[in-house]
Amino acid sequence: MANLPCAYAIIMAGGKGERFWPLSTSRRPKQLLALAGGKPLILQSVDRLEGIVPPERILIVTNESLVAPIRDMLGQGSRVGVLGEPVGRDTAAAIAAGAAWIQRRDPDAVFCVLTADHVIGDLPVFRDVLTRGLELCAAHDVLLTIGIAPSEPSSAYGYIEAGELWKKSGAVEFFRAKRFVEKPDVETATGYLATGRYAWNSGMFVWSVRSIRKAFADFRPALAAKIDAWSTCADDQAFQAALARDFPGLEKISIDYAVMEKAQNIVVCKGTFAWDDVGSWPALEAHLPKDGQGNATAGDVEVLDGTRNIVVSAGRLTALVGVKDLVVVQADGVTLVCDKSRSQEIKALLAKLRTQNNRDAIL
Repeated sequence: MANLPCAYAIIMAGGKGERFWPLSTSRRPKQLLALAGGKPLILQSVDRLEGIVPPERILIVTNESLVAPIRDMLGQGSRVGVLGEPVGRDTAAAIAAGAAWIQRRDPDAVFCVLTADHVIGDLPVFRDVLTRGLELCAAHDVLLTIGIAPSEPSSAYGYIEAGELWKKSGAVEFFRAKRFVEKPDVETATGYLATGRYAWNSGMFVWSVRSIRKAFADFRPALAAKIDAWSTCADDQAFQAALARDFPGLEKISIDYAVMEKAQNIVVCKGTFAWDDVGSWPALEAHLPKDGQGNATAGDVEVLDGTRNIVVSAGRLTALVGVKDLVVVQADGVTLVCDKSRSQEIKALLAKLRTQNNRDAIL
């Protein structure tokens, strides 16, 4: 489908990716890594907008410290915008900043909010869902969340319950959202799947500038006021200076808590394209080649009499003998050895390392 004349995109790229340490660090977070798909995740997130949103209407919102590395990665002459948050204030503030950036250019625009660290397959299906969502949101005062049709009763994601059918466009059905629920236990998630009404909350959204600004005015009026103030900045330099002045004083809150769980004009569709937020080393296993013993490896790796290990080696040989169900990662002179079942505790390990002297270079 052709580019929509009023369509923009915000790509959220401020995450730390701590669960992929030591390969992912504060200077080289997950979204800058080629974890799956053959190129850095952030470049994949730009590429999948081809034919929907032109580069000059794409804005990457990230940490100030990552602006230069991301611009280098995009390449000289790229027309994709990159906006640096002075401090992290969660997704509501980031989206408000992006909305102001777009409102400066086109107050009648519609835009999608995507993330820089997801792996998405079946791109024709994804692009069809996104295009139809943009078209509907350009014509209606709704806030669309793109859910994911669950493939299993996962406890790793929040869920959205769909209510009555609102619109159908092509093969894509859009439903009134009934409620958002926090990450359930597996038994509860199994019940959700049995109803056929629930979708995973992917954190991908579509709405018009007017609709999201109105929602902020209703539920977070301070952010609506900032959107209006920032959108009057004379140029991008003044815009960035305004963020530097205002961001430290903003409330730290997610868009889900700030708006989505309160608004009455939420609609949801179930994306049937392949989707993975690749949130941990075990999640990456599905995207790595495996040997006959189920070892998933990347880089210079040798495994003798080992099974079901995940081994990633950046720059030197990593060898395993007679072990199973481990995560072993070597990068930048640091080696992590972790039981697969305890990989979520890597963040706790990093918190411990931060209390020690002379660890900044590896974090």
